[in-house]
Amino acid sequence: MGEAGRICAPDGRGRWRGVASSRRLGDERGQATVELLAAVPALLLAALIALQLLAAGYALTLADGAAEAGALALAEGGSAADAARAALPGWAAHQVSVSVSGDEVSVRLRPPSPFGAIADHLAVTSTASARSAR
Repeated sequence: MGEAGRICAPDGRGRWRGVASSRRLGDERGQATVELLAAVPALLLAALIALQLLAAGYALTLADGAAEAGALALAEGGSAADAARAALPGWAAHQVSVSVSGDEVSVRLRPPSPFGAIADHLAVTSTASARSAR
């Protein structure tokens, strides 16, 4: 016997050729299916992580815009908190906190997530300053 699972036999010309045993071929049936089933959870986890990071990036873009809107309203003498909240989409109404300190407006926004604990860790903050035109 040559390599594991192979039987060596002469080919009639003085050379030896390997012949696969039928027992070994039977052992490999379904191997691709088993490997695919093992990989599916890993692929789903990678997709979930990628989508969560994209949501965090989107939340940062929204927080930047909301902080800028609040700073512009503050410079014009309006309510910075109301302007910042109005600049956000509806889903963010319960995920945002706006604070005004002097001429700075800070917006903290939690990204959308199926898991609340993850959203808390990925919360983003953006700050914008306002100068009065007067």
